[in-house]
Amino acid sequence: MEKKRIYLSSPTMHGKEQEFVKEAFDTNWVAPLGPNVNSFEKELAEHVNIPYAAALSAGTAAIHLALRLLGVKKGDIVFVPSLTFSATCNPIIYENATPVFIDSERETWNISPEALRKAYDKYPNPKAVIIVHLYGTPAKIDEIMSICAEKGTVVIEDAAESLSSTYKGRHTGTFGKFGIYSFNGNKIITTSGGGMLVSADKDMIEKARFLSTQARDPARHYQHSQIGYNYRMSNVTAGIGRGQLLSLEEHKSLKKAIYKRYKEAFADISEIAMNPLNPDGDANNWLSCMTIEEGCEVTPDKIMDALEAENIECRPIWKPMHLQPVFQEYDFISINGENGCKSCSVAEDIFNRGLCLPSDIKNTDEDMERIIGIIRKIFVS
Repeated sequence: MEKKRIYLSSPTMHGKEQEFVKEAFDTNWVAPLGPNVNSFEKELAEHVNIPYAAALSAGTAAIHLALRLLGVKKGDIVFVPSLTFSATCNPIIYENATPVFIDSERETWNISPEALRKAYDKYPNPKAVIIVHLYGTPAKIDEIMSICAEKGTVVIEDAAESLSSTYKGRHTGTFGKFGIYSFNGNKIITTSGGGMLVSADKDMIEKARFLSTQARDPARHYQHSQIGYNYRMSNVTAGIGRGQLLSLEEHKSLKKAIYKRYKEAFADISEIAMNPLNPDGDANNWLSCMTIEEGCEVTPDKIMDALEAENIECRPIWKPMHLQPVFQEYDFISINGENGCKSCSVAEDIFNRGLCLPSDIKNTDEDMERIIGIIRKIFVS
C-alpha cells in the first residue's frame, strides 16, 4: 500500500472561496475584470496598508509591468539577487535590459547590502534594484533602501514569497516604488495562478491597468498607441483570492508553527541549521528550509532521496541565477571569501548545502513526526 503523500506546499481551500466564485457565475462575470477583481484589489491593498493595487495574471506579469512603468529598456542595468527563482529575473530580459546578479548575505539569505555597494562601484547607474524576500523572510530593508536612496535608484520589491511578512511592523512589498505578490498554487494564499502589483503611486497603478488590458486607447474603435499585454486577472480567479485572503493570517500562523516544530526537532543535531530569520521582521515562513554543515557526510540529496522514497515532497534551494545556463553571460557581484565562504559565493554555498522541507499547512502531527523521524534517523543512528 502506497504511503500517504505529503506535499511541499499545496493549496488549502476553506469553502469561502466558492461563495465568491459562485457569485461570479451567478452574475455571468466570468471574463476578465468584474466586481471580484475590484474588491480583491481593494481588500489586498487594505491588508498590506498601501493605497493602490492592480490584480494581474501572475507575479511575473507584475514585475514586468513594474519594469515597463519605470522605462527600463535595452542597455539599462537592473540589479537583482542571484539567489531567487527565475521569474524575478526573466522580465528584465523581456525588456532587453541587462541583469547584474548580486550575492546574498547569511543573516537572511537575501540580497547583501555589502555586495550591493560593491555592484555600484562597478555599475554606478542602474535603472532599478529588485529585492526579494526569500522564502518569506524580510531582507535588510533599512540598509538596502538607504543605499538605493543614496544612489537615487528605484526599488522594486519581489514579495511573491512574503505576503503577510512584516519588517518593523510594515508589510513587505510596501517599501519600494512597486511591490509584487504571487498567488501561485504553492504560495501562502492562492488564486490558482495570479499576482498583484501594488504602489502608493495612483497614476502608476492606473497605467499598469491600462497596459495589462492590451493598452487599448479610450476610443469607440479598437485603437492602440503603444504595446500592451493580456495580464489582467479574471473575475473568477479573483473570487478565489478574496476567499483565500480571509484565511491569510491563519495560514501564516500555521506556517510559523511548522518552522518552530522543525527548529525544535533538530536543535540537538549540530550539523543542521534552519534558514535564518530577520530579527527586525516577522516572517510568514512560507517554506521552512535547512542547511547542512559544510563537510558533513550527509548531503541534501541524501535527505531528499530518503523523503521522496517515503512519498514526501521536498525541493532543493533555488539554484542561483548566475549558475543558470540561460544567464551565464551576465555579471555576478560576489562577496566570495569575504563572508565566511572560502570556495564560493554565499548564494552558491546556501544552494549547495540547503533544501526546502515539507511546509504544507495541512500537515498533521503524525505527518510532521514522520518527516522529522526520517531526517533524524539519517543523522542520529
